[in-house]
Amino acid sequence: MSSAPPVSCVAQIGEMAGVVWRTLSSEGPMSLTKLVKAVGQPRDVVMQAVGWLAREDKIWIEDQGRSRTISLRG
Repeated sequence: MSSAPPVSCVAQIGEMAGVVWRTLSSEGPMSLTKLVKAVGQPRDVVMQAVGWLAREDKIWIEDQGRSRTISLRG
């Protein structure tokens, strides 16, 4: 019985970045808490994906009091 090769952490974060981007594209800007719930994955994985997208200048992160709103860049 052969198993698929393990997927690298970087590949998993990249795939999650795609999920986060598509979620924001279809649902619009949302708080980080709502984004985690919408994606349905652990918070740390979503945070890594948000970092990936921020580094690529694909998203805007705005502090609003005690929460952060994530949105796609125009």
